[in-house]
Amino acid sequence: MYEAFPDNYGWSLTTMAALNMGAAIGEVDEVCRALRPVSARRDSVAAEHWYESWTRMGERLERLARVDDDRGYEVSACRKWLRAAIYFFLAERHISRRSARRMQAYRRALKAFRRHVDLSDVPVEFVEVPYGESALPSLFVPALGEAEKAPCMIHFNGLDFTKEFVYLHQGFDLRKRGVSLLICDHPGVGEALRLRNLTASPETEVPAAACVDYLEQRGDVDPDRIGIMALSMGGYYAPRAAAFEKRLKCCVVWGAIWDLEACLVNCTTEGTESVSFDDQLSWVFGIADRDQLWDMIRRFNLDGIAERIECPLLVVHGENDRQAPLWTAELTYDRAVNSTRRELKVFTLDEGGAEHCSLDNSSICVDYMHDWIADILSSPVATEQEEVAEPA
Repeated sequence: MYEAFPDNYGWSLTTMAALNMGAAIGEVDEVCRALRPVSARRDSVAAEHWYESWTRMGERLERLARVDDDRGYEVSACRKWLRAAIYFFLAERHISRRSARRMQAYRRALKAFRRHVDLSDVPVEFVEVPYGESALPSLFVPALGEAEKAPCMIHFNGLDFTKEFVYLHQGFDLRKRGVSLLICDHPGVGEALRLRNLTASPETEVPAAACVDYLEQRGDVDPDRIGIMALSMGGYYAPRAAAFEKRLKCCVVWGAIWDLEACLVNCTTEGTESVSFDDQLSWVFGIADRDQLWDMIRRFNLDGIAERIECPLLVVHGENDRQAPLWTAELTYDRAVNSTRRELKVFTLDEGGAEHCSLDNSSICVDYMHDWIADILSSPVATEQEEVAEPA
């Protein structure tokens, strides 16, 4: 992986995420050069430097985009609003959620992203998925093709990803393969957490069911060809949802999380956690007391749940994942004995995509997942057990 900060894994991984989303390497390099003198500190001072450096770059792109807007150069403005959104989203990460500056950066990112979408030629819909007395802010990307009703994948996030991050990582490849995509800020992430105070719980089949209910009401989605996928902590979210929500016809685990407590302990041991690690967790779960927080975290475990998955299952994982060890993927695959078709794909250091959620080269992993999804959802769901395992 490109280590922009050799002494700070978390910052390096976030920087790779920016490049995968479409950031400009020269702009990223300028930001990183300013941050390297403080990257080893891992304290609130370093976090504020992180915020300020990425915010300055976001503001630069924001100014340039407005100039293009004023001149009527929509294509140019669209590209700049995209990068402004990326930099504001990055500024929001790694600083305390208690800082007012974090919400300021997040709102600027949302505004820039919306302007980018408005100027783009992809018909992205900003939709609200009914959820109890509230709703889950989501993005719907319709499939290309002439089919009246297309298959659709629901995409959940991880611990600290957002629907916009997922959208920019996924591109439009599923759309080109004739599959629609609903990217959801479910409880615990994105707008659902930041603007609606919806916190995470282990029962991820509940928001997943809400998404299926919503999709079943759309005239352009085939209700019999809906699947779910998720990344990072979504390695728990997606298989848990598929285990209990039987309307889901396939499941993709993009970076496995068999046991959240074990993975979090591994992050601490390996030094991959961020300065606001506990603060972020308490925010996501809505629990201030540390003992109660870890009691909740221990509930995020697929033991006795993976066996309930009956639909086709793809588990993709990086050989060199420093946050979630490879055994988490192997165990998810091994225990999903009732899946009608299961596959474990391990991306190696030799081929790339070997880091956490393949953020060192996300395109190679996205291609693999999208091809698998298109194969599954474009044909009748497998009814006989079929196993495919890639060697580690």
